[in-house]
Amino acid sequence: MLPNAKSVTTALRKVKDLPYQVIANGHGPLLKFNVAEMVGSAFVDAGVEPMMGALRVKDDPTEALYQLFEEAGTDLAQALTAKEASARKKAAMCPDVAKALARVSGGLYIVTAAHTNAKSAMVASWVSQASFEPLGLTIAVAKDRAIESLMQVGDAFVLNCLGENEYSATLKHFLQASLASCSRRFPPGADRFEGIAWRPAANGCPVLDGSIAHMECVVRSRMETSDHWVVYAEVVEGEVTQAEKKTAVHRRVVASYY
Repeated sequence: MLPNAKSVTTALRKVKDLPYQVIANGHGPLLKFNVAEMVGSAFVDAGVEPMMGALRVKDDPTEALYQLFEEAGTDLAQALTAKEASARKKAAMCPDVAKALARVSGGLYIVTAAHTNAKSAMVASWVSQASFEPLGLTIAVAKDRAIESLMQVGDAFVLNCLGENEYSATLKHFLQASLASCSRRFPPGADRFEGIAWRPAANGCPVLDGSIAHMECVVRSRMETSDHWVVYAEVVEGEVTQAEKKTAVHRRVVASYY
């Protein structure tokens, strides 16, 4: 066993009640010694279950590999902070104010983004038109969303509108990528679009076949808040594919959750 791995193992023998899950990694020549497995086994022996298997980089990294690590880090952060974040939101909001703010309703959308061989998606309801010239809109994107890294200034994305009374299956599928509390989450690096019919837009981002309309957008600016990025984007293309249908509306009871 390598010295560093041995010292970690020794330290872990003294740890019995760690409250968190962990990810272990190694790099360079260390890969041939399976350091990640050694350290991971030590955590398991100490009663701490690793959140996922070892992540390895053996060849030149690709966009898909970067996305894998981005999503792994996002999942770990959400697992560590979900309970505290939920309690903090509830404590910070006056119940009456939370109920009043919840009366601000929004539509239901799927935001899709792609960059070379990396693709991602999320459910969005905090969406609003923001300008006439040029035509623009804003989307609030939580800082812990994996798709956030694909929505930087200059990046392209597609906003897919879900139709009322027929969005349940699509919403359920993509919630796996959006909610830390979801019991069935996409594993890091998984294809978010497996089993979903889609076609590429002119900007390369997925247009869902089941959407009633879609808009192709380019991010022009971002405003930071405590827990979200407010992304302002110009709408450069759009199409209504089911004109007789209306966009689904999302209504809440309190504003301390989506």
